[in-house]
This record gives sequence, structure tokens and C-alpha cells, in this order.
Amino acid sequence: MGSGKAEEIRLLAQTYGAKEILFDQALSPAQQRNLERTLGLPVNDRTLLILEIFAQRARSHEGKLQIELARLQYLATRLVRRWSHLERQRGGIGARGGPGETQIELDRRMINDAIKRTKERLVKVKKQRNTQRRQRERREVFSVSLVGYTNAGKSTLFNALVKARAYAADQLFATLDTTTRQMYLGEEVGSISISDTVGFIRDLPHGLVDAFQATLQEAVEADLLLHVVDASNPHFPEQIEQVQRVLAEIGADDIPQILVFNKLDAIAAGQMPVQMRDEYELDGRRLPRVFLSAQSGEGLAALREELSTAALALRRRSMSPEPAAEFQPEEH
Repeated sequence: MGSGKAEEIRLLAQTYGAKEILFDQALSPAQQRNLERTLGLPVNDRTLLILEIFAQRARSHEGKLQIELARLQYLATRLVRRWSHLERQRGGIGARGGPGETQIELDRRMINDAIKRTKERLVKVKKQRNTQRRQRERREVFSVSLVGYTNAGKSTLFNALVKARAYAADQLFATLDTTTRQMYLGEEVGSISISDTVGFIRDLPHGLVDAFQATLQEAVEADLLLHVVDASNPHFPEQIEQVQRVLAEIGADDIPQILVFNKLDAIAAGQMPVQMRDEYELDGRRLPRVFLSAQSGEGLAALREELSTAALALRRRSMSPEPAAEFQPEEH
């Protein structure tokens, strides 16, 4: 951005009485500082906006800790003497620093101490979650994780499948805390475990991927991913691509998937699918696809059939004996 464009933005802000300017991309600390000097208004970027939304949505202790860690890591790169609210976290001998220590050094030390404490608390929470996961594995429960772009309808589908009351709303990142419930699929299959996870988004900041590693771990450990897609969104191919990119980042891209094209009730009459169940080619693989409406319940029976088929197939593979290795005589 040159000085001419910056001046144009400043005049627009004055005309409309703007109180703040947001950029739909990440800004470096130097860019943010220079823009604020030129524009005369607070300037923030996409990362901070996502953090603010996350902070409003987090409900569980783990979710709040993860948000706090991501926020502190973000602030650590932007020490401009704004963080007086961190002073309440100071304590202990020598917390205020020695003589001659500048304010920015104090801020840096306070934030680094807060990051260390938050990471230690997150380690304890991760241990608890791993214990719960190992208990499910010992019971050999088939585990399914719902993944997808934010606002694709994952929580609504989760509630419809397991008769839960997880928070669902038409907004970004309505779900931040992983919720796991049991779902009964008949005598032959029994019960399976289904987890609702945080929604993905374009250009998800890497700091958030790291901070939410414990939550996203449910997707990494799953036997099957239900990749929920907003079929009524004209940009769904790009959203599918973004989800696949994040799955690759967390090491979950090789887990079997069923594509669930949700919001069938919001699709125009002339664009309704010919078949409610077919296959969709994704990254060289042909994946089963189910069209449904989590809101109305249409297509849920077909999805349950797909889940039963996948659970039985995994059970058969785990029960089949592995072929014995052939004896190879040693060479002398």
C-alpha cells in the first residue's frame, strides 16, 4: 500500500466516522504501527479479529486456555505499551524488574511468563483428554469426528445424530470446544463415538492451529471424518480445499472421509442433486457423499447407513488375521 491509498482510506474513515480499521489479512507489527500513525485510528488485522471471536465463543476451561495462549503469542510480537491489563498477572519477588528496565522489556517478560504458565496448564488438560481418549480406545469404540468449514452446520448435524443440545447458531465459530457423545447404530454395530470440533476457515493463522492442537487432536485420532460441507454456498469447492489444507497440517488428511453435503433445504429447486448418495472426487480419491438437511432431518437415515457400513468394515479389518511372514533363511 502506497501513501496515496493510505490517504484514500483515511478520508473514507473520516467520511463514515469509522472508529477502527480492519485488514482481511495478517499485518506485521511494523505495518500495523505505520498504518496507525498514517491513518490516525486503531488498525487491526484478520488474526486479531478471529482471536476476538474465539474469545467470545470459548466455554470450556481448555478452550479458554487455548484462546489465552494464542492471544498472548500474538501480543508478544506487538509490544507497544498497550498491555497494562497484564499487570494483574504479575507477582512474586522481582516481578517488576530491576532498575533501568524499560517498559517494553517489562511487557515482554510479563507476556513470556504468562505464556509459560498457560502452556503448563494446557499440558495438564491435554493429559486429561488423552486419558479419556485411551479409555475409549480400550473399549474399541469406533470414533467419528465432524470437521468442516465454519458455519457449515456441524453442530446442527451433531445434535440431530446424537440428540444432544450442543450450541448451534448461524455464525462463525459457534463451536470451539470439542463435544463427544455416543450414538447407537443397531445391534450389529452397537454404539460409536461422535465428536464435534472447531470449524476451519480460510487462512487460519498458524498460531491458532498450534493453540488448538488439543482440540483438533480429536480429528487426528478418529477412525472416520464426516467432512460437513455447506452445499448451498456457491464457494463450497474452495471451502473443501481449505479444510483439506488444515487437515494436512494437523496430520489427519489420510483418515477415511465421508462428505456430507448439508443444508439441502437451502438449495434452490433447480439445483437439487439427482442422486442423494454418490461419490465425489477429492485429491485423487473417490469419497462417498451424502446429501442431507440436518435442520429438517432429510437424508439422516442414509448417513446412518454409511456410518454403519464404515464401522463394520473397520471391525472386519481389525478382526482378520494378518498373514504370517515367510521364513527367510539367513545368508552366511
